[in-house]
Amino acid sequence: MVRIHRRLAVWSGFLMLNGLIGLSSLTLAQVPATANRPASTTPAAGVTTAETKVSTAATPAIPGAYINPDTVKAGPFDMGKMWTFDNPPKDYFRKTYNVNADDKWFEQARLASLRFADYCSASFVSPNGLVMTNHHCARESGTGVQRKGEDLNATGFFAKTPAEERKVEGLFVDQLVKLEDITNRVQQAMSGAEAGSEQAQLRAREQAFATIKQEYASKEGWQGLELQTITFYNGGRYALYGFKRYNDVRLVFMPELQLGFFGGDPDNFTYPRYALDCSFFRVYDNGKPLQTTHFFKFNTNGVRDGEPIFVIGNPGRTERLKTVAELEYDRDLQVPFTLQLLRNRSNALQAYNATAKNDSILNEIFSLENSYKAYTGQLAGLRDPYLMARKAAFEKQFQADARAKNVSADRLTLWDDLAASTTQLRSVFAASNYLAPSERIMGELLTFANVLMQYGELSTSRPDAAESARSLVVAPKLRNRALEEAYLAAHLTEAQIGLGSDDPYVRTALNGRSPKEAAAYLISNTKLTDPAFIKDLAVRPQAIRSADDPLLALARIGFSRYVTAARQARQLFQTQEVLRGQLGRLLYDVYGTSIPPDATFSLRINDGVVRGYAYNGTRAPIMTTFAGLYDRNYSFGDKAPWNLPARWKNPPAELLRQPMCFISTNDIIGGNSGSPMINKNLEAVGLVFDGNMESLPGEFIFVPDLNRSISVHAGGMVAAIRYIYKADRLVKELVGTPPAVPAKK
Repeated sequence: MVRIHRRLAVWSGFLMLNGLIGLSSLTLAQVPATANRPASTTPAAGVTTAETKVSTAATPAIPGAYINPDTVKAGPFDMGKMWTFDNPPKDYFRKTYNVNADDKWFEQARLASLRFADYCSASFVSPNGLVMTNHHCARESGTGVQRKGEDLNATGFFAKTPAEERKVEGLFVDQLVKLEDITNRVQQAMSGAEAGSEQAQLRAREQAFATIKQEYASKEGWQGLELQTITFYNGGRYALYGFKRYNDVRLVFMPELQLGFFGGDPDNFTYPRYALDCSFFRVYDNGKPLQTTHFFKFNTNGVRDGEPIFVIGNPGRTERLKTVAELEYDRDLQVPFTLQLLRNRSNALQAYNATAKNDSILNEIFSLENSYKAYTGQLAGLRDPYLMARKAAFEKQFQADARAKNVSADRLTLWDDLAASTTQLRSVFAASNYLAPSERIMGELLTFANVLMQYGELSTSRPDAAESARSLVVAPKLRNRALEEAYLAAHLTEAQIGLGSDDPYVRTALNGRSPKEAAAYLISNTKLTDPAFIKDLAVRPQAIRSADDPLLALARIGFSRYVTAARQARQLFQTQEVLRGQLGRLLYDVYGTSIPPDATFSLRINDGVVRGYAYNGTRAPIMTTFAGLYDRNYSFGDKAPWNLPARWKNPPAELLRQPMCFISTNDIIGGNSGSPMINKNLEAVGLVFDGNMESLPGEFIFVPDLNRSISVHAGGMVAAIRYIYKADRLVKELVGTPPAVPAKK
């Protein structure tokens, strides 16, 4: 796709407000230390009572039953269990699970855990730098090292010797080695900013971040580390993290796509599950395998019903501190709009790829379908009166506990202030979303028409800027006209729904036609792909306002409306960011570390137990076996996405009884993919790769009675590597000398 308009937008300072459209990638936000407060991680007073039982979730209402909000109580862990390593939950783990997790235990857990690039989690699982993560995290890295004539998605990969391990260019893993509380410095900088100016406070915060990072970059013990400022509690606390980055990472083992992605999208977010979603890499240091004492030893028999179990990883984002007013905004506007975009764009790409057969497009389709399923589950949770009543109950209890601590009256208006700003956001939602110039919103050509409008305005307001941008104004080259028409038709359909049929923008766009007909007409009659036409507009930007082109005519109506609404939305978002920080600070002042902060793609540890759950009128077992994999394969007639590669067709009988996947009550979210599942002895018993459908409301609330994390069983990984791949070198590294493999019958 043409990226001209994005370069122009960035260069000229125009903000597309990606966060508005619900399609931006996970924010790699951050998280705080609390060295000046005692580490208390028992459930918050008022919200819950002291709890020592393993299962503490409130019982959900029967679907469809009447809910009396006055009788609903907040659950003990509605805000989740994503504990930070800045204040590890030592007392809580000891009281709840009788686990003697001291400072040394947490240090070992932290140093054995990794961040895999900037999108997944991982861990060391041998003293020789062996790294474990998911297949779906490693897929692009793995296929990136395939050679001419190879198809590693079809065949998988195993390096039989160290010399065959393949370096993945650009891949890195980060190990968190230093943590520092910087809360006071950042909050003092913000409080010294211009009073009443959210923008000034946010600028002061960013300047404080930059100053602190510059200072620590030359500080003893921090030199040479990757430094990142981490935000906890939406700004209630701050920390500086220092990472040891390893850039020499080599592929060791990756199963075929059909095993790593077994069941495809239909099985995504479901259980029982049968996916071998694992891969192994190795970190090299100075050309040799890294020697480390920080790793999780494999335990292939460590999963039992009721067993305490812990996940260590980098959960991407949760928004559990959001107020009820903000969640209602998401329920009524943001999430439904996002679902529209995902569904329509996926449909367009699927139609396009039916003939294109492009693997990259296939990955994009899966990403959209994955997001669609996730947002569907989130919306179901937001529309669940019981879950929303629990959020309201927590909010009410939080306010009562704040008053009991005699906080100042101005801090008790935060909920009202956030509600007021959210009401204002509702008024600009339609224009700031449905008219947003973005290839994913309206396709390339209409987006380019909006960019030309911006260029024309710059020529009047800032001639020097327009002159500098002139070389960027080049006619787009479409990759596929049918796809462009589909994207534009989807945009016009959505605009008609969101803005109304009588809206001037919609009337001009449709002019009595259906969205599909209008899209075809507009693309057939536009001159925006004509290099001569665009060259003329580039040298005569004043002509853009009067140029005879149907897409420019549409942009003339929509662009100014979008800019006005987007500026208002940006200001409101800045206001809310500051208010959320104040609310987070209040949460911390009232409850301390008994409530963990929202996920921010920073290292966390969370606790749970191995436990089944009721579903579909029956009960889900705690684990599945390879026999179930074959049952699912045969039941679907060996058809995709349940088909199996040739090497899997005739398994030894011993494999069939081996465990494959299992479930637990741990609190995970996107970003936790690749996280090790460990026991109290710091042994790896599994590898997290998914959650069930019931876990999807976890963006805003954690309900552990039905929420389940799904992991590949450590014994299942070893069994597959041993019996199917015959990768004895890897088996030996993970669990010692392998026994003889039984012959196939």
